[in-house]
Amino acid sequence: MQFHYIASDKGGKVVESDVDAENVGEVLELLSSRNLKPVSVRSTDRAGKHQRFFGGKITIADKIFLSKYLSLMLKIGTGLLQAINILIEDFDKPIVRNFLIEIRSNLEKGLPFFSTFEKYPQSFSQVYIHLVKAGEASGSLETVFENLSNSLSKEKNLQDQVRGALIYPVLLLVAALFILVFLTFFALPKISKVFSEAGFNPPLFSKIVFGVGAFLGAFGIYILIFFLIAISATFYLYRTSSVFRRLAFRIISDIPIVKEIVRKMALQRFSATLSSLIKAGMPLTSGIEITADAAGNAELYEALMRISKEGLSKGISVGDAFKREPFFPRTVVNLIAISEKAGHIEEILGTLGDFYVSEIDTSLKSLVSVIEPVMLLFLGVIIGTIALAIIIPIYQLTTQF
Repeated sequence: MQFHYIASDKGGKVVESDVDAENVGEVLELLSSRNLKPVSVRSTDRAGKHQRFFGGKITIADKIFLSKYLSLMLKIGTGLLQAINILIEDFDKPIVRNFLIEIRSNLEKGLPFFSTFEKYPQSFSQVYIHLVKAGEASGSLETVFENLSNSLSKEKNLQDQVRGALIYPVLLLVAALFILVFLTFFALPKISKVFSEAGFNPPLFSKIVFGVGAFLGAFGIYILIFFLIAISATFYLYRTSSVFRRLAFRIISDIPIVKEIVRKMALQRFSATLSSLIKAGMPLTSGIEITADAAGNAELYEALMRISKEGLSKGISVGDAFKREPFFPRTVVNLIAISEKAGHIEEILGTLGDFYVSEIDTSLKSLVSVIEPVMLLFLGVIIGTIALAIIIPIYQLTTQF
């Protein structure tokens, strides 16, 4: 892919040229290595321009790209407005491009940089907005965006890790459902009909199975319609109702193995988020309250708010405030207490966040190792039951002759 850049050297001389690169990031790194400050970078190959995006929302991949290259451009001395102009040239996705244009317009009006992010609460979390606000106030936006890029990359990797671990069980579940639907709604009713029309009196076990088959044959279509409506209604309520989402989350979280994974994911998000906020210069009390909102876990939210309101605000030490909350493992509490005395709590929290990423991976593998045999056993029992119900009367028929 070819890019055309305009840049200035240390003496203020403007230079421009074409360069082959994979993306705008490589061009910026090249300019940085040559001690050049970019003025404009644009693709000259429209077909090969930076990855074209489709869809109507700002994704985590978009936020990683924005954070990473804003950090890079600010580090090599590019002005914020100039950096936004370069990104506008590089993005094709309409919603991101419009967002960047809005940032440029607000900057030209003299509005704070973070103010535009506040208008997109569905795309940018309160943590992201507060970090940008803190970085703008302290003049360390390049560091903030670098930390945001790293933390978002870890979040995306964790999401991909969870999805990857669940792909096989989900495929297995879908296949099992198709087999069960075929056997119980189509095959079994026809087989039971054959035996009933032949006037053969099968054993009680087979009668029960064939009775279920006859019932499903008569009312199976209505049962399927009911389940499809129920599934559609569940998805709709999950997307539109926060109360339903909390209820569903609480029900799922009460499953023993899943509960432990959910707890570890909450602790990982807590550690990584609070570490980023403290690094950005935010007071610990404010950081804990913002982290509570971003935690996505009701139990953790309540624990963190108690730590802030009933602990730190009343002069209790961080370690003692965390010791009061049973949600936090004793190891985590001890590490926080030790790091408080040493004065580097953000580093320990960052290390805890990385630790829980590996713990979540191990727990997911354990969950999958339990789900797979249970599903296979359930499917085997259903198929075996139907097979026995058919084989037993056939065997009795053959022994009569």
